[in-house]
Amino acid sequence: MKRNMKRFLKAAEVAVGTGLYLLDRSQRFAPHMRDKLVDQIDDLRDLAKDTYQAATDRVASVTKSLRRSNTGGAGWHVLRFAVGLGVGIGVAVLLAPAKGEQTRARLAGKAQEFSGNVRRRLAA
Repeated sequence: MKRNMKRFLKAAEVAVGTGLYLLDRSQRFAPHMRDKLVDQIDDLRDLAKDTYQAATDRVASVTKSLRRSNTGGAGWHVLRFAVGLGVGIGVAVLLAPAKGEQTRARLAGKAQEFSGNVRRRLAA
């Protein structure tokens, strides 16, 4: 029993010594690590700003180009509608709560129903 107590006390002494050593090391390096992290966060913030600005410039350029080429005809409106519909379907598929097979089957059914309605209206 006495021998076990000595082992326990020796293990506790080693554990406390190791803990104090690690605490001392962490206090020495904490300011250095904090500075490194702040620098990295600043770099990431700058990168995000640059990326956002580049994306904003590209969107503005495309918008300006599309506005110049807009003839105001019905074909342009149909194209914009089709693009919007495609984007909407893409987002819906990504965010759909159902499994992929079920979602695809439901979309195929809706597409057939829509095309049938368009054909009926055009035929009338």
